[in-house]
Amino acid sequence: MKRRKLLNKFIIGFFLFPIVILHGQLDNLRITVLSTMVADYDYLGEWGFSALIETENHKILFDTGFRENTVMQNADSLKMDLSTVEHVLLSHNHLDHTGGLKNLREKYMKINPSALKYVHVGKGIFEDRWSNGKNMNSFKGLKGELESLGIEFIYHEQPEEIFSDVWTTGIVPRIHNERNWSGHREMLIDGKKTEDNIPEDQSLVIKTKQGLVLVSGCGHAGIVNTLKYSRELFDNSLDVFSAVGGFHLFNKNEEDIKWTAKFMRKYGVKYFLGAHCTGIDAVFSIRNYNKMMRTNCAVGSVGSYYDYRKGMFPGRITK
Repeated sequence: MKRRKLLNKFIIGFFLFPIVILHGQLDNLRITVLSTMVADYDYLGEWGFSALIETENHKILFDTGFRENTVMQNADSLKMDLSTVEHVLLSHNHLDHTGGLKNLREKYMKINPSALKYVHVGKGIFEDRWSNGKNMNSFKGLKGELESLGIEFIYHEQPEEIFSDVWTTGIVPRIHNERNWSGHREMLIDGKKTEDNIPEDQSLVIKTKQGLVLVSGCGHAGIVNTLKYSRELFDNSLDVFSAVGGFHLFNKNEEDIKWTAKFMRKYGVKYFLGAHCTGIDAVFSIRNYNKMMRTNCAVGSVGSYYDYRKGMFPGRITK
């Protein structure tokens, strides 16, 4: 009878508290910037974004930069072999995040037929975007050509686990009116013209033993909205202790930056590598408001990285 009671207690305890035992298994993670405006050494800078995410067992290329060869050349200079990367996540349709995909696939599929083959996109990424009577969604025009190269598009609307502990946010709810888009384009939704707010925008959330790491392309859904949603995906039990990428703060006023910094503190951001459209002034303002240091809050440059075990290396020029 005593054995049965002990066994029942063990079974009840196991099913009541599995999260304590199982959550956040990742203990090895590096995110390296391959495309952004600032570049160290002989790397190439551009108005765009791309980063290689490496975990213990998987790799995924987040966005592919603007120009056709920037990411390719920077990866070569950094001695990073992209032929071993089979998955790509595109944050949204804009050319400065999708422009390198075709050339990358053409080059590396000759080495590995599955290289950069599986492309994760937000639902609606191929919808028309109109400005002055012209369809501005150039990525839509590439769809057939990319599929002829063997690329398979995987569509996301809801959060999904791509690899163990690596999640796409899917479409992020716009709770706060951050308006992180230009407002110069229109879409047809249910037959009605509406402002193009880049509704397909998605980010990656990586669950580690310390908490969550957020990777963003432009953050058109809003950095605060995305931080909030990322925590909610895990029952608000984990802080987003690191945020890397573009967050579209370059055109915000000081009041907006201060408001953003406040929520970054609230959601637990301890490391911030702001690249691409984040803006240099915005990064330094956030560093000041949140009393951070150059070692954990800096402008991202090509070749800079965040390492789960070693911390952040922002690059020599952008500290």
